[in-house]
Amino acid sequence: MDVIAALAALAQPTRLDTFRLLVKQEPKGVPAGELARLISVPQNTMSAHLAILARAGLVIGERQSRSIIYRADLLRFREVALFLLKDCCGGRPDICAPLVADLTPCRSRKFRVHD
Repeated sequence: MDVIAALAALAQPTRLDTFRLLVKQEPKGVPAGELARLISVPQNTMSAHLAILARAGLVIGERQSRSIIYRADLLRFREVALFLLKDCCGGRPDICAPLVADLTPCRSRKFRVHD
């Protein structure tokens, strides 16, 4: 897994904004032209940014008729985040336990109801 490529791709503001927008639009995705309009960049510039995100494995483009619909690859993003957590903790899960707890979605946490 090339984590450096993913992090480098997200280090550029327009690409980060694009990825965030695609995450918000999951699972339906967004056509390339619409992404350019929403991010306020020329279409050829957006194409270049999408190509970098795709090479990093962070977005997937799917042709639908005359458009290409882009979606965030959330599985790949999860792999990157997990790699960082595991690698940075250096075999000491106690260091990252608070961060992992913060990342756990609320709906998967068990809450106790007190009478």
